[in-house]
Amino acid sequence: MQILITAERIQQRLDELAVEIKQHYQGQPLTIVGVLTGCLMFLADLVRRLDMPIRLALVQASSYRGAVTRPGELRVRTDLLPDLRGRHVLLLDDILDTGRTLVPLVEQLRAMEPASLRVGVLLHKEGRQELPLKPDYCGFHIPDLFVIGYGLDYNDEYRQLPYVAVLPMPSSSTDLA
Repeated sequence: MQILITAERIQQRLDELAVEIKQHYQGQPLTIVGVLTGCLMFLADLVRRLDMPIRLALVQASSYRGAVTRPGELRVRTDLLPDLRGRHVLLLDDILDTGRTLVPLVEQLRAMEPASLRVGVLLHKEGRQELPLKPDYCGFHIPDLFVIGYGLDYNDEYRQLPYVAVLPMPSSSTDLA
């Protein structure tokens, strides 16, 4: 596999993002909502760098299921979320690809009346976005490649890799099923 972003570079960038987040919120209490399951590595490593009052929450949202590399129908479970009314909220996801996951999630969270809502992503894939959304915090801009590692998966595998790598694709789409 071709490593696109090394483990060391990811950790360095998380240090930088933590500084940006701390400067923005200036010690105000923050609720960080992570999008399961891909955000877990990003969320865990980032919050350890934030010395400020934090609540953690998780939401389940997925448009990729099984051995596919193209998004399908979005399924969202917000029943794990606490009351966000009047709270500063940071929504964290592993990747902004088409926007078909994050844009509806942002709309749902806004309806919960937070004091503020910002979005952070580890990766922003260039050239694939179909719905408008500019993340407030972005780890890396990447080309239109299917990537795995550091929380990102293919068929629920590879999440544990400490780096982001390009998944070698089979020669035909029938090999993906």
